[in-house]
Amino acid sequence: MSRVTYRWTPVALLGLCSLSFITGCTTNIATGRSQLDALSREDEIALGEEALPQLTEEYGGAVTDPALNQYVTGVAMSMVRHTEGDYATLPWKITLLNSDVINAFALPGGKVFVSRALAEKFTSEAQLAGVLGHEIGHVTAEHADRSIQNQLPTMILAGIGSVLAGNDAAMQAAVGVMVDASGTFALKFSRDQENEADKLGMRYMVAAGYHPKGMLEVMQVLAAASKGQNPPEWLSTHPAPESRIEIIQKRLDTRYKDIVNDPKYQTFDARFRTEFLERIKTVPAPKKVQKGMIDLERPETWCLHCATRPVHAAARPEIPGAGM
Repeated sequence: MSRVTYRWTPVALLGLCSLSFITGCTTNIATGRSQLDALSREDEIALGEEALPQLTEEYGGAVTDPALNQYVTGVAMSMVRHTEGDYATLPWKITLLNSDVINAFALPGGKVFVSRALAEKFTSEAQLAGVLGHEIGHVTAEHADRSIQNQLPTMILAGIGSVLAGNDAAMQAAVGVMVDASGTFALKFSRDQENEADKLGMRYMVAAGYHPKGMLEVMQVLAAASKGQNPPEWLSTHPAPESRIEIIQKRLDTRYKDIVNDPKYQTFDARFRTEFLERIKTVPAPKKVQKGMIDLERPETWCLHCATRPVHAAARPEIPGAGM
């Protein structure tokens, strides 16, 4: 997907305002909350599909090792099958990003991302399940939908039906809410939404046989990483983990107190070590490109004009000192 900065022209606004009516209020089966559904299920899926390629590219691309992808996807799908209603039938896509940026996020319609930099900090499969379960929770709670609705102009909501699947202007506007000008995931969730995603993630973890303490350990890993010189990008869209550790611990002491010592619920440390940590070491590290630096293999780093047109290798600009 080409990078687009959308501007609200009169013609575009007229097109958006001529759309059909809001689908109305429904009860979210995962959260039990009443919510305004301005985006249809088709819209959610279309949004996720549209934004997926750009976000994947901007975060270094996906890890291409089939075994690693199968492993991470398997962990996620073991929880997806326990989601409420028809959420399990979404076209789920789990992407392990070959990125040195510590992050994880989800798009509407079942698109979940986790960076290798974050996954490599874990010591158990339960911790990986914790971060994936949390992002699955964002999808089933439809948090991105709420954020998109809140950030798009109010006048759009006066005429939304199945907007995005059939309206290019609305699609680009909604994608622009999720992805900023640099290609970075940009949706910010409230503390309540993050706690809700934690709660749902723990529910899915336990249903899949994972020890729920994995969610607590994820927050501890992120809290430790946030004290470094380069704080996780995850912190730009999520509240500080310290504010959620206490809530998760309380949930372990109450809701899950009867299973904390139940051997049925495992962390699968050894399996994670052999099937993920040892194998990810064989995957080449992502190439680091500092912002503002020219990358010969990425035309979008040359200039604005170059970023908008395909360029053959022979036409790449020469840089003094390059290749020396």
